[in-house]
Amino acid sequence: MTKIAVIYHSGYGHTQRMAQAVAEGAGAELLAIDADGNLPSSGWETLAQADAIIMGSPTYMGMVSWQFKKFADASSKPWYTQSWKDKLFAGFTNSAAMNGDKGSTLNYLFTLAMQHGGIWISQGVLPSNSKAAQRNDPNYLGSYSGAIAQSPSDASAGDMLPGDLETARALGRRVAEVSARYSTGRP
Repeated sequence: MTKIAVIYHSGYGHTQRMAQAVAEGAGAELLAIDADGNLPSSGWETLAQADAIIMGSPTYMGMVSWQFKKFADASSKPWYTQSWKDKLFAGFTNSAAMNGDKGSTLNYLFTLAMQHGGIWISQGVLPSNSKAAQRNDPNYLGSYSGAIAQSPSDASAGDMLPGDLETARALGRRVAEVSARYSTGRP
């Protein structure tokens, strides 16, 4: 069995709900980056032992939160030793706007994974883009590179749409499936 870690920062609880859904889908361990940009005491060890790392951050001003960026900058230590090379990576984000430049955040997470020599896993869920599609359908927002969600700025984390959370769970399941195949040498 492979070990999967979900590392995330959440400012208002929405990204935390996504992280929980991703972790549920992947059977992963959750690692929250705190309000000061720090990991729990065993966080770096958990990431070192993980076969796959799924990263999440809210999209603030078109990018990851400063707390997530602090974690990313601190990951230069495993980068220097290439200890995350060939790990599997994936990412997710949430913002208040329907678009909200979430692609910039996913591109940042992808770039961070590539700098570590990682292997990126895409969303793997076709978008719900037919005339019959509803806002609550999985991957309604249409991302291929990672899971994205939209939460109105005046909505609580409890108001997140089930379709967005299912999209997050689907990303977690995909990472778990690919990780299992990868660990057995099957493409």
